[in-house]
Amino acid sequence: MKNSDEKKERRALLGRLWSPNYPSVPPFLQKNAPPIDLFLLLSVLALALFGTAMVFSAGYAYADFRYDDSAYFMKRQTVFLAIGIAGMLIFSRVSVSFIERITPILYAITLALLILVLMIGLVGNGAKRWISLGPITIQPSEIAKVTMVLMMARYFVAYEPLALEKKNRRHIFLYGTLFPMVIMLSVILPVMLQKHLSCIIILGLIGVSLLVMSGSDTRYLRFFALLGVIGVTSLALFTDYTKDRITVWLDPEAYQLTGGWQTLQGLMAIGSGGIFGLGYGKSLLKYCYISEPANDMIFTVLCEELGFLGAMLAMLLFALLIYRGYHIALRTRDTFARLTALGIVTKIAIQVLLNIAVVTNTIPNTGISLPFFSYGGSSLVMLFLEMGILLSISRDATISK
Repeated sequence: MKNSDEKKERRALLGRLWSPNYPSVPPFLQKNAPPIDLFLLLSVLALALFGTAMVFSAGYAYADFRYDDSAYFMKRQTVFLAIGIAGMLIFSRVSVSFIERITPILYAITLALLILVLMIGLVGNGAKRWISLGPITIQPSEIAKVTMVLMMARYFVAYEPLALEKKNRRHIFLYGTLFPMVIMLSVILPVMLQKHLSCIIILGLIGVSLLVMSGSDTRYLRFFALLGVIGVTSLALFTDYTKDRITVWLDPEAYQLTGGWQTLQGLMAIGSGGIFGLGYGKSLLKYCYISEPANDMIFTVLCEELGFLGAMLAMLLFALLIYRGYHIALRTRDTFARLTALGIVTKIAIQVLLNIAVVTNTIPNTGISLPFFSYGGSSLVMLFLEMGILLSISRDATISK
């Protein structure tokens, strides 16, 4: 009889994950909600405007060379910026409980897109990572970063009592570590087939960070984290694409006309900027010396044109946004909202740190965009939607305005 009751309880808990028993259908929009956090909103807008200005400056030479239109990147980025800001403002009014309710649907759609891109995706640099939708393309791995956060947050709403049940090691292992890992791996494995190592690293770091911040026991987590490190290292060392990048990273001067060119030109741009920089728009190395000057390597152009002070200003704005995001998360009463906010802010912090580490040759070169600065459509729009969710969460956070 006792075993039967336990099975019923487990089925009920599983049902809560996919179809929670809400007393009523959550409203789509918040009504009579407190104002959003102005500090966070201003930080986001400042970064967005700064980034858009740098996209124009860093990209106009390359755009003129490739598209015969020096404003090509600027015009497209402005459209993405307008769509993103509109989406952010809409999502800032969307009820967090509604987002929680539809999270399994969003997660399932993401998994379908990750599989679909392997079959019909556009090929770029030897990998399939984009799906074409007429005049626009979407990158499902960018969507996966936020839907994985939402799903893990939703999971802990349903299973937090079991995951944190300190007196039951079996529950701690299954509900606090193994099952959340399954949610992570369901996203990471199809991304691995896309040969997208940087996204795998980011997804793994976000997931592990969420597990730690949720209060899961780190004894089992350390074991799985070690397996993850071994897996990523093996993938890097035994895959020709990544192995070549590690070889170049160790001695870029030996490959200065091939794989080391981008790294060396980027370092030259950073060094030539000095304290005050050459001036906005006056970069020399963006004239087809730096690869992807408006995308992954945009921080090097920023350093060359605006110098150490400009770089510090950008990092200060990121620090303010990250600080305020964590401030909101830690003062949010709801478990889903708190973990979602922590995941979103952690994702931004990880990408900023990894992008700067790549362009300064601190870690091997891999494609990691700089949030709000790097040119891109789906990544920028998704970033603004994430900020909209964070702003929505800020309405309920117990913060002294």
